[in-house]
Amino acid sequence: MPTVSVGRDRLFAALGETYTQEEFEELCFKFGIELDDVTTEKAIIRKEKHLEEEEEAEAGDEDEEVIYKIEVAANRYDLLCLEGIARALRIFIEKEANPLYTVSDVSSKSILKMHVKPETSLIRPFVVCAILRGITFDEARYNSFIELQDKLHQNICRRRTLVAIGTHDLDTIQGPFSYEALPPQEINFVPLKQVKSFRADDLLEYYKSDMKLKKFLHIIENSPVYPVIYDNNRTVLSLPPIINGAHSAINLKTRNVFIECTATDLTKAKIVLNTMVTMFSEYCEKKFEVEPVEVIYSDGKSMICPDLSVSRMEVPLSEIIDPIGISLDVSEVVTLLNKMQLEAAHSSLATGDFNIVVSVPPTRSDILHARDVMEDVAIAYGYNNIPKSKPKCMTTGGRQPLNRFSDKVRAEVARAGYMEVLTWVLCSHEENFSMLRRKDDGDKAVIIANPRSADFEVVRTSLMSCLLKTLKHNIDHPRPIKIFEVGDVVVLGGDRDVGASNNRRLAALYCNVSSGFEEILGLVERIMKVVRAPHINVPDNYHKPSDEPEYFPNRQCSIIFNGKQIGNFGIVHPEVLKKFGIPDPCSFMEIDIQSLL
Repeated sequence: MPTVSVGRDRLFAALGETYTQEEFEELCFKFGIELDDVTTEKAIIRKEKHLEEEEEAEAGDEDEEVIYKIEVAANRYDLLCLEGIARALRIFIEKEANPLYTVSDVSSKSILKMHVKPETSLIRPFVVCAILRGITFDEARYNSFIELQDKLHQNICRRRTLVAIGTHDLDTIQGPFSYEALPPQEINFVPLKQVKSFRADDLLEYYKSDMKLKKFLHIIENSPVYPVIYDNNRTVLSLPPIINGAHSAINLKTRNVFIECTATDLTKAKIVLNTMVTMFSEYCEKKFEVEPVEVIYSDGKSMICPDLSVSRMEVPLSEIIDPIGISLDVSEVVTLLNKMQLEAAHSSLATGDFNIVVSVPPTRSDILHARDVMEDVAIAYGYNNIPKSKPKCMTTGGRQPLNRFSDKVRAEVARAGYMEVLTWVLCSHEENFSMLRRKDDGDKAVIIANPRSADFEVVRTSLMSCLLKTLKHNIDHPRPIKIFEVGDVVVLGGDRDVGASNNRRLAALYCNVSSGFEEILGLVERIMKVVRAPHINVPDNYHKPSDEPEYFPNRQCSIIFNGKQIGNFGIVHPEVLKKFGIPDPCSFMEIDIQSLL
């Protein structure tokens, strides 16, 4: 769940009321968010720099501004900044009515235009834009504006892969604008916080050493064309999703802000743009009014954005109160919805029931179904106020078949004299590949983006390195050492929507003064014998010679089941043992037990 850091004093000023910590925690709970932590700005900096509490301590620390870290729902993008949290809480405690967000009336001749070139379809085909006119920034507002972009980039924008936000000082650029996709050799500009001009491909090479920006380079670096936005004077506004140009950078004196969002997902781009303009249009001269921009595509189609229209949803009263398990009349439901920023009215039905007509503002992109409306009513009513009741139907929980099967396999291996170990799912890249004499072709392992330690860089694709590490740390135990593990590995695969899948494996390791190949072979034969159903005929030749780099040549086999390789076993290669610091010969086996289920 996202956590938003806001200054306590500024938040209370925006709410128009001061609370004790306990009172504010109670208010957050009632609204459905949580006060996760209370800290100070210097404490946050010390934590980020991994400094001890005693370091950088100052006598005036008690005068520091208190920071509230508030945890919000992942789909409530309107609560990712102080402005959104304060506005929502003011409406919830009925200090303020729901604002009406409007798009200013601009003639077709005066409206700014963004022309989209057809080449953008090769990389990021969509763009939406808007203008905040007459905005007034101070340092706190400016910082909140930047932080909201970062929060959106991490959340709905999926680290800029789906949407990237660019903000520009409109007074430094001139429309109409054009969104193009060009070879990197043809793009030259001065990027933000730099003083010299870079060619686009050189710029990406330069940013490979930048801790913040290097994680976004992969989005476009292998593309033959890079997306770029120009103004009418061919001044580069931004190279999305990497960096904006220095020429149009906003600052505290900026009065008119041009916002552009390039995207691979148009729906999410509209949500991101709506969130940006609705949160900060309250600082404009005309409060909650946004100036539109016309986006014109190469095929002649065009659209005016942002779309701040209110969508309407009709929900029968019974579909709201029955699932919650409470009895409310229609006027009470309308009042509760208004507290949750959902303007509501009611109408009668011929059946005697009532229809709740809900007006969903552009800030509430999370309202998609009648159940979302019901949830908001439950939050406003108070979960603690809902009477306890027994469920109308009873169900019996049970264990997953794979977990039951895993326990039976564990018991069988334990009876063979092996001791079970439990190891980390994460390991280093070296342990997972080079120390096992395996090559990483880039499509096997899930790589951790920002590992805190070199020991946890990838999600393991085999249990072998984990058991060898366990053996290394227990090398002084008397021989033979017989250990095993039943655990998950993670493999990349396009058949899952998340791009990877868990796979349950059994692995066993035998270490003695001799390799003990016959011991591991016996364990494999025992497992294959006991796990199969009596009516399934498994041929005796289910193991065939293999050529895996981690095993000794001509001393290894693959395990075949139903015509598919489900594992392997053999004598561990001496080079592998040397890299793990193991002086004695070992034999190892690993089986995909999901295939045996």
